[in-house]
Amino acid sequence: MRDWNWFLNLPTEQVAQMVSQGKRRVCVFPINGTRRWYLLEQYGRGEPAGAYPSAEAEYLRDYVDRSAQNHRQLYRLLFEHGIHTLLTSLFGTSLLERSGDWLSGVLDYGLALLDQDPAFRQFCHEMGVRVRFYGDYRRVFPRLGRGHLLELLNRVTYDTRHNDRHLLLYGLCADDPIDTIAELSAQYYRDHGRPPDKRKLIEMYYGEHVEPVDLFIGFDKLCVFDMPLLTTGNEDIYFTVSPSPYLTAAQLRAILYDHLYSRRMPETDYVNLSPEDLRTMKEFYDLNRENILGVGRRCPRGDFWYPLPQVELPPSLEE
Repeated sequence: MRDWNWFLNLPTEQVAQMVSQGKRRVCVFPINGTRRWYLLEQYGRGEPAGAYPSAEAEYLRDYVDRSAQNHRQLYRLLFEHGIHTLLTSLFGTSLLERSGDWLSGVLDYGLALLDQDPAFRQFCHEMGVRVRFYGDYRRVFPRLGRGHLLELLNRVTYDTRHNDRHLLLYGLCADDPIDTIAELSAQYYRDHGRPPDKRKLIEMYYGEHVEPVDLFIGFDKLCVFDMPLLTTGNEDIYFTVSPSPYLTAAQLRAILYDHLYSRRMPETDYVNLSPEDLRTMKEFYDLNRENILGVGRRCPRGDFWYPLPQVELPPSLEE
């Protein structure tokens, strides 16, 4: 196995070839912590000019504009490194309970950018990105008085339908897919006289067939979400410590290296391990017997959750 430094310094095109390896690599990347990222970057530097906008509408529009630009940069980073299909959550149902100003400034304006922003259209054309939407939005948006957004989303899907290099799937109200999946299954049974198989159900839910998830990149507390029907238990799960918008090429390379090499190994026959290997394993587990991945603390200054150091390495495993 080649080492990490070798992988870090490869040309991006070569990494992309190694990641794809003739398959459509699927990544779930819910870009989370965007409000923290925005506030830290715009107002968290301690500069005199860093005053909050006087109007909430001004703040929300600037937040959406800067977030949209950051999203495109992250999509490009992932696609250029060999990811074919990217699922990213835009709005969960819990966010829809916020004020009308927030819905207008973020939901309405944010979705309109997908249809009207020349930079997004250019990105999709240049990268060959086909856009689709999934979730319960077809039932939720009309109840919010926003049925007109369905036509907008259909237009984005239609306008990008011929792009064939990458697939970008936006989750909208995809927190709990049961009702939508049940409705799709019932309709399929009425039309065909039999229940749909998994492949057909995936096609109906996402608009086309999507392969199982290969990797999930989260942020903050360790939890996974918004990837209905695509989990197999074989996906590799990663979490950044800083908000998702800060993801760098080096971080992505570390994730991809782990995904391609560190976790790929045949099933170990522990009975045949040498005494030295068993001692190394026992030394590591003894040292970390009280440690738990995912445990953190709530910081009283800033009121945010952060993970504690999780693992100690014995001298025999120090690099």
